[in-house]
Amino acid sequence: MNIALNIVAMQTIVRKEVVRVLRIWVQTVVPPAITMTLYFIIFGNLIGRRIGTMDGFDYMQYIAPGLIMMSVITNSYGNVVSSFFGAKFGRHLEEMLIAPMSNATIVIGHVAGGVLRGMLIGLLVTIIALFFTRLDVQHPFITISIVLLSSIVFSLAGFINAVFAKKFDDISIVPTFVLTPLTYLGGVFYSISLLPEFWQTVSLANPILYMVNAFRYGILGTSDINIGVAYGILLVFVVVLFTACVQLLNRGVGIRE
Repeated sequence: MNIALNIVAMQTIVRKEVVRVLRIWVQTVVPPAITMTLYFIIFGNLIGRRIGTMDGFDYMQYIAPGLIMMSVITNSYGNVVSSFFGAKFGRHLEEMLIAPMSNATIVIGHVAGGVLRGMLIGLLVTIIALFFTRLDVQHPFITISIVLLSSIVFSLAGFINAVFAKKFDDISIVPTFVLTPLTYLGGVFYSISLLPEFWQTVSLANPILYMVNAFRYGILGTSDINIGVAYGILLVFVVVLFTACVQLLNRGVGIRE
């Protein structure tokens, strides 16, 4: 298949995703900004005063990386699942499938859109965080690479959710009953060293724990997990989920039914 055509097709999908995010900015940008501001005020400011410090950092400073990562994860996932399911529901997905581009291009284009929204919201939340605390990035490469890989992972996960979704309610089940609990239990608001040994072991099965802690390490230089393990888990998820997305499109799952 012509590489040039695939590049043009991918650019078109990404442009569509960016325009979509900016066109409905009241729904895509404002809500996470308000939500994260409330988190900083309630958890960081009000509750944080009673907690004091955690791992040698002011509590507000400690939770800031986790809140940034949480916003990246939820918005990357939400952008792809709503966009791709909207394409299915609007019956214009078929136009992409019969166009001269590969299924991998369709996946990459939508994932790129999710990553761009996730990074945009992450940057916005970072700016908001700077009004409440100081963030001195200790390891820039780790910070950027971890947030990028995490955004890709959850964009791919959102794509899979959209493939299997048959109605609009289906695209909210996973974020509500899976993604949100895993995020709250992923060390956003606490160090797992505070947990009993059994629950520390259980927490290690949560992939979001590795993303949050690796990102926190990039900014603050402290982590509850091994950074190399975090990279390994993220890379495995990227490869497995991308392969799954392409195979689902190749087989017409959720499309030809």
